Amino acid sequence: MKVLWAPWRIEYIRSSKYDGCIFCDFPKEKRDRERLILYRGKHSFIIMNNYPYNPGHVMIAPYRHVGKWEELTDEELLEIMKLSQLMIRALRKAMSPDGFNMGVNIGRVAGAGIDDHVHFHIVPRWNGDTNFMPVIANTKVIPESLEEAYDELKRALEEVLKEEKV
Repeated sequence: MKVLWAPWRIEYIRSSKYDGCIFCDFPKEKRDRERLILYRGKHSFIIMNNYPYNPGHVMIAPYRHVGKWEELTDEELLEIMKLSQLMIRALRKAMSPDGFNMGVNIGRVAGAGIDDHVHFHIVPRWNGDTNFMPVIANTKVIPESLEEAYDELKRALEEVLKEEKV
């Protein structure tokens, strides 16, 4: 029998869950690398998912605490969509995915882990990234640490921003 070691997962399993709102609190802390904040816009920001479905899984959230997609302002909606384009370009540059899943989970029943602060997910996908591990063993293998992925995506974002003179 082969054993899959994923010792970093035990921290999540044993840890007490965050009591506040990460989308409100983390940007105020000014600890971007530690909190995995990749980019700050005027109305919203890009943050890596701490428990990703795939490497490079990011979320874009407004700074304002709002739980309903339909209550976002025009400025927030536009910036979230513009940042999604920016992030797609950076992900393509850094990780060369074959595709993406993008979307919003609205409400707990729809899968929202944090349902009182809307956020937009971008999940890079690769041919063959769904294999026997999640199907048979109910285990997902993430081959890159969050810190390595953060550094890689941060560099790619800076390159894209330079190229586009944003």
